[in-house]
Amino acid sequence: MPTWTCVLELDPKRRATTGSTEALAEAIRRGADLRVGTEFVHNEHIDVTSDAAELVREVAEFGVTYLLQGEWVAGIMSLRQPIELPVGFGPRPSMSFFLYNQDGQQAIARPFLDGIAAHGPPGRSPGKPPDDMPKYHVLDSWDAATNAPCENFVYDFGVFRYHVSDTWREVLAHGADGRVHSGALDELTQAFAQGAEIKVGVSGVCADLAQDDSPPLEHELFVQGGSGYHYTDRRLLMAGSHPVVRVRPAVPLRYETGAWDFGWLFVRTDGHVVYRRCDPYTLEFSDHPLRCGVRWFVR
Repeated sequence: MPTWTCVLELDPKRRATTGSTEALAEAIRRGADLRVGTEFVHNEHIDVTSDAAELVREVAEFGVTYLLQGEWVAGIMSLRQPIELPVGFGPRPSMSFFLYNQDGQQAIARPFLDGIAAHGPPGRSPGKPPDDMPKYHVLDSWDAATNAPCENFVYDFGVFRYHVSDTWREVLAHGADGRVHSGALDELTQAFAQGAEIKVGVSGVCADLAQDDSPPLEHELFVQGGSGYHYTDRRLLMAGSHPVVRVRPAVPLRYETGAWDFGWLFVRTDGHVVYRRCDPYTLEFSDHPLRCGVRWFVR
């Protein structure tokens, strides 16, 4: 069973009180899963008209993690629908792609799924925090009139706790040409045949989101695989991923117009990758073949 360890804790001013960013980065490099725990007061964060000054603890799963330049960690909630605490879901079906950096800087991208037409063009939007929420600090806002608004912000949670489950084992690493750098395909296929879970770390998968033809920052995106397939004569193992959210590589990681999208990955052990992209503004799909270096983990 996965076990969880807090490797970094920040106070409300986002200062490290225990652990270290180095320990977090080393865990993510090893393929560790990430969950972040926070604390807030109900009538400061959820409903400012309420008289309920109740402390609420949240622990959220970050199904997509990034390691940037080998040392900076960010995670994205890749499966979340908007929640209206404490009763149910928010009023408009959408994805809530909350993004947390290792320094506590946060962001939200929200592609709406209900088919209501957008009423304006993309671009920078007025950044205004919600009324009576002094702990919510808007950094910048984008695309408010489109189907996919996003915002970068900081909320002064009572605590940030970065928990990892460091239970994955790297068994194969290869380049974009499929050439093996470490490990062995046989070790991966044997574990796969015995029912092991698979996770991949894919290098350079967000390179096309780089701005102004500048070289993209070094980055690796980690996501768990769903279904896998082993072609025994061709000696190829392949897997379809859980949903991914791609973001223009930057430190800190952040959203803005045209700098993010979402979809799924198909990954093979010869470096062949296909990204099934969903355009967040139109919800139209397209497939994009890539060549990427991949690290394969099993559990």
